Amino acid sequence: MAVPRSLPERVYLLAYNPDKGKVGSGTHLGAMLRAATLADLYLGGHLTDERGRATIHVRRPCDDPVLDALLEEIAGSKPHAWQSWINHGQGATFRAVRRHLDDGGWVHLQPRKILGLFPATRVTIRDPRVRDELVGRVNAVLHEPFDSIDPADAALVAIIAAADLALVLDRKTKRANKQRIQELAELSGPIGPALRKSIQAAAVGEV
Repeated sequence: MAVPRSLPERVYLLAYNPDKGKVGSGTHLGAMLRAATLADLYLGGHLTDERGRATIHVRRPCDDPVLDALLEEIAGSKPHAWQSWINHGQGATFRAVRRHLDDGGWVHLQPRKILGLFPATRVTIRDPRVRDELVGRVNAVLHEPFDSIDPADAALVAIIAAADLALVLDRKTKRANKQRIQELAELSGPIGPALRKSIQAAAVGEV
């Protein structure tokens, strides 16, 4: 089963609740999408970590508008901590990821109005099996040999765990796989810890 190539697209689909037909509230989706975009750039060799800051390592096109947009942001700014890049620009990244999923045929976007007044967008996953495949990958990473794990899959689990996306990893599963999740977070670089700090700071109004 083919799935979207980029981590932010995969995160979006995993955050989608098929029973409710939408992304649920309280999922920290904006933060997860920014973290996933950073993770793709980090794992792809575009970014490196210098004393806790995201720094351009290799400047080259990513052939993905979402990744290219964030890379351009980082290139045009002074160095910032990973958490700072997660905190800001969430709305723009959310809209860009959703639009890219629509362009790729993964979802269908339908404009609508709430109460006949407020513009909104209804999102439908075109093939539910794609999301099922992603959920299966998450579960597999928790159990397969560590040396065979794709770093992108490790980052996906680290992001979902850091954001407490219970729709995919419930509390019982997280508790039972605490050590493995920690190892996956370490394999995927600085993104998981930065996302956790971002969410914690937002919860107390520091962002």
